[in-house]
Amino acid sequence: MNDLRIGVIGLGLRTSLALAAHRPGKGSVVAALCDADPAVLKRQAGRFEAELLTEHHHELLGRDDLDAVVVMTPDDTHERIAIDSLEAGKAVYLEKPLAITVEGADRILRAARRTGTRLYVGHNMRHMGVVRLMRDIIRKGVIGEPKTVWVRHFVSYGGDYYFKDWHADRTRTTGLLLQKAAHDLDVIHWLAGGYTTRVNAFGDLMLYGDLPRRDPGTPRPDGWLQDYTWPPSEHRDLHHVVDVEDVSVMNMRLDNGVIAAYQQCHFTPDYVRNYTVIGTEGRLENFGDGPGDTVRVWNAGPTGYRGDGDITYKVPAAQGTHGGADAEIVAEFLRFARDGGLTDTSPVAARMSVAAGYMATMSLRNGGMPYDVPDLAPELAEYFDRGQVEPE
Repeated sequence: MNDLRIGVIGLGLRTSLALAAHRPGKGSVVAALCDADPAVLKRQAGRFEAELLTEHHHELLGRDDLDAVVVMTPDDTHERIAIDSLEAGKAVYLEKPLAITVEGADRILRAARRTGTRLYVGHNMRHMGVVRLMRDIIRKGVIGEPKTVWVRHFVSYGGDYYFKDWHADRTRTTGLLLQKAAHDLDVIHWLAGGYTTRVNAFGDLMLYGDLPRRDPGTPRPDGWLQDYTWPPSEHRDLHHVVDVEDVSVMNMRLDNGVIAAYQQCHFTPDYVRNYTVIGTEGRLENFGDGPGDTVRVWNAGPTGYRGDGDITYKVPAAQGTHGGADAEIVAEFLRFARDGGLTDTSPVAARMSVAAGYMATMSLRNGGMPYDVPDLAPELAEYFDRGQVEPE
């Protein structure tokens, strides 16, 4: 089997995905690199044996010897680069979120269908051990039929990761209730077996809005991703634009009647996602979200508080970034790019997480007014649900 030849567009924080795809002689090779920053391009080039280095994605897409591309650029560029890649006939791995607006997400899906080019969206949490364990528990009926899902997302390094670069600018992301929550909204949909139809939300820029910022064009400080600041109020050198919310709460109704809630805070002392799923015959909750952590189930009947639960499951061991999820999702993409077929990730689900996060952001910026989530065109949903194959 010849190596699948891959071009990588964007060499920032998610370069670990490109490294997972670079397996010369074992099925895939990164043969071309693109980044708009020449210093980044030069620094990352030594980690690969790429034949092409370029600052312009059109030059990379013009290569006939590339089979697929991995797009890991800032969120506001996803729509343009993804559509260019699809029109160039390259199978596309597009890092989440699919886009920063509902319309942008739909334009990408329409381009994939129009061109017939394979589209894969990088919602790697579908390959995290804790998520797959919770889904297995639900599928086996251990807690009955899911009726409500609650998610709390504690983000300890919010001031370091999300308020010192483009993430803090709503023109680049819409907001962190889309950018950061896209993962969790997708997981809620996956665990609950439905998609959000109506939302309302509240949020505010409570802490990072008044802290010292860098002048436009000023580089981020050295060590900005290694030397974490505590307490959060001591942060300095924030991005020159900071207008996304650092606290948000969101309520949602799904198309199958499930009620869900999501909460996010970017100045907590710990970093963890906490899920609670309550069904007709019990509930589950995770304690930690990495390999070796636990998911506990209470399903033996009504009692007072019992911290140990009735059943304890351990999140399986895994190697690599994001609890082994990055290696698993790259493997699935490579198989899909080569052979097609259904995947655990879903462009439709990626669109629905964007749509839920986008409408929730509109709600929190309009006093908590409820918003309906726009439907996806049925013919697009059918196309992707069939594994990106037109009906006969």
